[in-house]
Amino acid sequence: MTRSMNPSFVRRSPRHLALAGLVIALGATTLSACAPLMLGGAAASALVATDRRTSGMQVEDQSIQIKAGSRLRDTLGGRGRVNVNAYNRTVLLTGEVDSDADRAAAEQAAARVENVVKVINQLQVGPIASLSTRSSDVLLAGKVRATLVDARDLMSNAFDIVVDRGEVYLMGLVTEREANRAAELTASIPGVKKVVKAFEVISEDELANKLPRQPANSAPAASSN
Repeated sequence: MTRSMNPSFVRRSPRHLALAGLVIALGATTLSACAPLMLGGAAASALVATDRRTSGMQVEDQSIQIKAGSRLRDTLGGRGRVNVNAYNRTVLLTGEVDSDADRAAAEQAAARVENVVKVINQLQVGPIASLSTRSSDVLLAGKVRATLVDARDLMSNAFDIVVDRGEVYLMGLVTEREANRAAELTASIPGVKKVVKAFEVISEDELANKLPRQPANSAPAASSN
């Protein structure tokens, strides 16, 4: 389903016009558990080149996301709404399930996927979010992405953005400075209820030397800002 951009948060500069379609595509991934991001060759190449994960890790994360989504459908059937996002072998689960038992079962199913090193379980027990709420999440994800693009001191493609019920989850391989800056900017956006930092923190030296970071055995826990 194609969604129009909200003129209140997309400025009509050449840079924003070029990014408009990409922002929608990135935001739309928050609505589906295992819908891989499909981009044209030039856009996809640009993202791969600027992503701090290796190209092999990016492919592996896509595979993890698809496999986890499949296992969750088998585990839960039609109960609940679960979104799966994988970054550097860390899996983030958001959405709603019917019971605490389903919440635990979802985490266990995701953890059993090959090469997953950590599961961040942010599933809520309760009714499924309305379509209007999910549509608002898509727009909010676009606002967050545009804000990070505008920040001259950040590389926006270093951040993976997930929005669920107005809560923003930020993933990526970033320095502490970048993590705090991105969280601060995101928290200032109208409509953002909470910012959860689910980063893997790298040193300034690692960033300067552009050394790819391999997933640790025990990644830091997600934290709210």
